[in-house]
Amino acid sequence: MPYQPFDLTGKVALVTGGNSGIGLGMARALAEAGADVAIWGTNTTKNAEARAMLAATGVRTHAETCDVGDEAAVEAAFASTLAALGRVDACFANAGTYGRKMKFTELDSEEWHRVTRVNLDGAFYTLRTAARHMVERGSGGSLVGTASLAAIEGAARNAQYAATKGAMVAVIRALAVELARHGIRANAVLPGWIETPMTARSVGDEKFSAAVLPRIPARRWGTGADFGGVAVYLASDAAAYHTGDCLVLDGGYSLF
Repeated sequence: MPYQPFDLTGKVALVTGGNSGIGLGMARALAEAGADVAIWGTNTTKNAEARAMLAATGVRTHAETCDVGDEAAVEAAFASTLAALGRVDACFANAGTYGRKMKFTELDSEEWHRVTRVNLDGAFYTLRTAARHMVERGSGGSLVGTASLAAIEGAARNAQYAATKGAMVAVIRALAVELARHGIRANAVLPGWIETPMTARSVGDEKFSAAVLPRIPARRWGTGADFGGVAVYLASDAAAYHTGDCLVLDGGYSLF
């Protein structure tokens, strides 16, 4: 029988922030690999457009309008996802927001909590809800958190964002150890400079581009599609012994 560990037929994947950018790149690849896919996002129109794109692959799809920073909303969205698709085998806590560039000495609590509410609290609510479901089912699963190079490099004037991504890595490592006995794996994905709606202003700036792009050995910005392969891998049986890791996808930026 041919080697088919990347065939996700019969699996169900949930991707928060799945209606654009990195999340949509993940969701699309997961669907093309055969998984039924649920996406969550705050923009209902973008959710519908993304769901239609995913449905065209022939798998079952589901979309929820959900603010992951709202604990009750996460619980309700997960229940609705289960009602639609039956279970969740792989959960990608990908939803996030940007940090406004501010000197640390001028960083106010409002900005700090705006970012941590989505990037940290939202990931916590999402991963906890998925973990409870996976433990209860007793069939294992895969938890994935989208972090950032800001978790491992100095993110000047963006301490609030860096804090959330560093915490994501720490939480994922804790879950990898705690949940292994339940057959649940946990890994983090660390994107570098990726061209998404959230980064469009930065990568579109000529001065910024001239300073950063030459430092990327791959000589291009990453795209959402670049995260499809790692999503399929982490959701698949091929990653059955892979847990507690940080997978860096940055075109070589952090090495150069």
